[in-house]
Amino acid sequence: MFSHECHKRVRYSETDKMGFLYYGNYPAYYEIARVEMLRSLGLSYQKMEDEMGILLPVVSLEIRYLRPAYYDDSLKMITYLDEMPSKLIQFRHEIYSPDNELINKASIKLFFTQMADNKRVSCPEVLSQALKPYFQTA
Repeated sequence: MFSHECHKRVRYSETDKMGFLYYGNYPAYYEIARVEMLRSLGLSYQKMEDEMGILLPVVSLEIRYLRPAYYDDSLKMITYLDEMPSKLIQFRHEIYSPDNELINKASIKLFFTQMADNKRVSCPEVLSQALKPYFQTA
């Protein structure tokens, strides 16, 4: 398993009339967390798209809202890869309040596709190699 932690502060423009982080903004937070996880492994979405011709379309998203986040909260986002990616990569996200209470969780599945023809491809070798130490068994 591989995990990565990053933080994001809730901006005023991301809240609803009740002062809660608007429910539709959570997927953007997951994207921030995924991008930062990949960056921590030395790979960026931009490199995958521009240099490798790989896109990652979302094929499913499951969200569970447990408690609200509020304007100006600094949220801790932990992203997990529980399995080594193949043609599919599945991220598990957890978002925590400033007092470290789990407030939201999600599971997102994406496919690796070739930009040129939108056909599914396997996980890029550079990503597989970066993740390999975290998934080796003794």
